[in-house]
Amino acid sequence: MGGSLSDTDEQAVQTNFESGHPPEWFARLYHDDRLDGGHVIQLGPGNRRAAEAALAAWPGGLQLGGGVNLENAAQWIDAGASAVIVTSWVFHDGAVDMDRLRRLRQRVGPERLVLDLSCRRKEDRYYIVTDRWQTFTRECITLDLLDRLAPFCSEYLIHAVDVEGRCQGIEIRLMELLGQWEGLPITYAGGIHSQAAIDTIEHLGDGRIDFTVGSALDIFGGDQLVYRELARRYGAGRSDTPLQP
Repeated sequence: MGGSLSDTDEQAVQTNFESGHPPEWFARLYHDDRLDGGHVIQLGPGNRRAAEAALAAWPGGLQLGGGVNLENAAQWIDAGASAVIVTSWVFHDGAVDMDRLRRLRQRVGPERLVLDLSCRRKEDRYYIVTDRWQTFTRECITLDLLDRLAPFCSEYLIHAVDVEGRCQGIEIRLMELLGQWEGLPITYAGGIHSQAAIDTIEHLGDGRIDFTVGSALDIFGGDQLVYRELARRYGAGRSDTPLQP
């Protein structure tokens, strides 16, 4: 789960759930329930075919993240991704590489680019982390940073990594910070375990912040939230619940 991802210690990785359904099954499910804005994340090597199958099942309906860079971003758009999600490639020496970001924007267009600003808390600040959430950058989530990067993308995806996959509650302080910003759409992920948590996101974000539900869902082995109930409430073309395959 979230903070346990590692390229060097496979035994440290904790797997909450492994589905018996292929990725394309989930893509068709979200298509049928009109849950726009979902994303497919490649969390390691060897996932390309699975990602391609999901995108092919719903062309233009899902975003694609994981290992995206200047060389392959357009290829993923051609494969059916509605947008590509990028983190690590646009960072260099612990900071945003604005030259790389400009080139990526030119390659796919800001409307097809989602910046993943997933973060971990340190010294009362939320630092963006890269390399499967293992490497701290020097960049913190601030209103100024959100303003500075907004011309280069259409959306921010922000995982609260310390609570990701734990189903024990959301990062309230991070949500309070994000709720102060009134720019691009933001999708929050991490720790959502109840309808009350979803209601808190809606309240603190003043209805502007979308959310991703994962481990707590029954279709992902959870027992705290029922997919069918959320799909009925947030489906029909809304993007409030981009459930991730």
